[in-house]
Amino acid sequence: MSGANSKRGVAAVALAGVFLCAPGAWAQTAQVDDVIVDGRLRYEHVDQDGLTDANAVTLRVRLGYERELFEHFRVLGELEGVALLNNDFADTVRVRPGQAVVLDPEALEINRLQAQWTSGGLTATLGRQRVILNNARFVGNVGFRQNEQTFDAARIAYGASEHLHFNYIYVDRVRRILGDDSPNGEWRSDSHIGQVDLRTGIGELSGYVLLLDFDNAASQSSQTYGMRWTRTIAADPYRLSLGAEFAAQQDYGNSPASFDLNYYALNVGVQRGPWRLGVGAEVLEGDGARGFATPLATLHAFQGWADVFLTTPTDGIRDLNATVSWTDETPPFGQALTLTARAHDFEAEFGGADFGREFDVQAQLRLNPHWTLEAKAAIYDGEDARFADRSRFWLSLEMTY
Repeated sequence: MSGANSKRGVAAVALAGVFLCAPGAWAQTAQVDDVIVDGRLRYEHVDQDGLTDANAVTLRVRLGYERELFEHFRVLGELEGVALLNNDFADTVRVRPGQAVVLDPEALEINRLQAQWTSGGLTATLGRQRVILNNARFVGNVGFRQNEQTFDAARIAYGASEHLHFNYIYVDRVRRILGDDSPNGEWRSDSHIGQVDLRTGIGELSGYVLLLDFDNAASQSSQTYGMRWTRTIAADPYRLSLGAEFAAQQDYGNSPASFDLNYYALNVGVQRGPWRLGVGAEVLEGDGARGFATPLATLHAFQGWADVFLTTPTDGIRDLNATVSWTDETPPFGQALTLTARAHDFEAEFGGADFGREFDVQAQLRLNPHWTLEAKAAIYDGEDARFADRSRFWLSLEMTY
């Protein structure tokens, strides 16, 4: 066994032992202010046409500490480890031709290491950090996967007033979910991200620009300019939520190709008591050579949990979807139970080819403020030979302090 594998093996055993300790042991540790502890034990099953099934049991633990060194100035350090508790899946780092992939490779790394200065409405953060903008459609932490996406970056956030906020982020490195052992685990970047948020009487507006330039992922380089609008209307006993978004994307920096593509999204939701119903439409254009791309997004949250369309097809995609959820805040066991069902209809934006349909379900039980149990499934029924039928199932126990 190599030195690196030996160290990771020891780390896997240690992480498993720590996570599986009694909840009381965690509670005792968590009494210390500024200690960061969270973990997730998860089973994932993938059944995909043409491939051998995958069964992955993985454990993710993050341990960190945040401290105020002096007035206005804080530092934060956090380690993240992902241990593989079985060996029955491919993860792109361990290449297994013919077997379905679960994107949770083994990892042991510094997840965050940052210094932050705050005064008045100004916050400046330097170092490896978590960045989530809006609904994470363009910039996010990919929180569903075990290895979080973080950024080596400098960020300045300024709240000019209660209604007006500014964000600027310079990204030097993107620490992606595939980890240090993958050739695609880190993107060297010379990228700029800016956003202005304005709260008005007709809703909340976000204008953003992403100038993304990657040395070792040139095809992902692009410039994107967009605007997002959301509004919530309370009309007892109903609560209505509305949203619309548009973005334009072109080649930029090291991009080897020229392109000009657009993004559109509309959604409407209504809530009454424990019930919520939502319908939406999302369109990512394609020109026959490439599709509109969101390389820094939390992709799993969009276009179906089966993860069929993590890369936008070259002929683009149109996603019509509907979601219904129900929450019981006084379940027989635990503190809150939420049941969710979602349906998608997929079609090519360019040419109108039928991509198929997907049905997703989820049951989430919050046991107490720190522990959550979740079961989740996705079934994709394809109509295009490029996208194989598949189903995924997850069972997870998550802890946060």
